Amino acid sequence: MTRGLLALALCAAFISCGRGSAPLIGVTSFKYEAFDAVGAEYSEAIEGAGATAVIVPLVHSGQEAARLMDKLDGIVFTGGSDVQPAWYGEEVLDGLVQSDVIRDRSDSLLARAALASGKPVLAICRGSQLMNVLLGGTLYQDIPTQIPGGAAHTALLKAAIEPDSFLDKVFDQDSLTIYCGHHQAVKDPAPGVKVAARTNDGMIEAWEYGRVWGVQFHPEGLIKYLPEYGALFRAFVQRCE
Repeated sequence: MTRGLLALALCAAFISCGRGSAPLIGVTSFKYEAFDAVGAEYSEAIEGAGATAVIVPLVHSGQEAARLMDKLDGIVFTGGSDVQPAWYGEEVLDGLVQSDVIRDRSDSLLARAALASGKPVLAICRGSQLMNVLLGGTLYQDIPTQIPGGAAHTALLKAAIEPDSFLDKVFDQDSLTIYCGHHQAVKDPAPGVKVAARTNDGMIEAWEYGRVWGVQFHPEGLIKYLPEYGALFRAFVQRCE
């Protein structure tokens, strides 16, 4: 058995043996040297909302992804490298676009399995971009290059919440303070995607599609400064129960 298959088998065994009343929520990872890695803030936010976080190793087939999703109550797609522009019909714009082909494949298998399962998805930053592309949308490859004034998307900004969106229901307010630490974002929303929040320059910062919530900003990193962001993870956990 390869190391990747062994990690997946151990993960599935842990899930099967450790199920309790708290929802089990997967957290996607990336390969860093000999490690399956992910920022601790994701699992801390999930566990702070009353669920159990399960770090998901890279998968290598649709069958592996489906088997894993069958054990989980929901999944969080995390931030990271850029999605390959070829996936949305474009050439690479410049050297700032850095993709991880192995992670792209694993995340796409997991995303398709998640969509097929109908289980709740929270897609953050790269996760939001990946899901939009797989659903048929496109991305800005490099915001500062493609949009005048786009450099502002590396700072704290206000995003206006769309009425009757999932963010409107979670926060019951007109806007959010968000941290935009990204150089890519949704350009053309996929068919069926409903925009949930935009910044003043029109950039999409949140969207929803069926059981999928997508946010371009990083709520898991904002909780320590803005505790109200815990409400987003609590609402997501409730969907997974």
